[in-house]
Amino acid sequence: MSKYEGLTYRLARSGLSVIILTFKEIEALIGAALPASARRPQFWANANKPAQSRPGNKAAREAGYRSFLLAGHDKVRFVRD
Repeated sequence: MSKYEGLTYRLARSGLSVIILTFKEIEALIGAALPASARRPQFWANANKPAQSRPGNKAAREAGYRSFLLAGHDKVRFVRD
């Protein structure tokens, strides 16, 4: 069970093509604070190789979404593949 399973579940059950979640909303879903590195685009970058994926991105990919940091807003945009 991944710490980010709540995020994967929330995205997977959504029928939306684009979802924007605040860091606070994501933290509520994962039951913990996001690391400081979550404010960097690399944390949410859509890596081509699964081994290079960060936890937040991996959770989004498992739900069929790509993730994009909205820098300076403490929000992440998730776009369905």
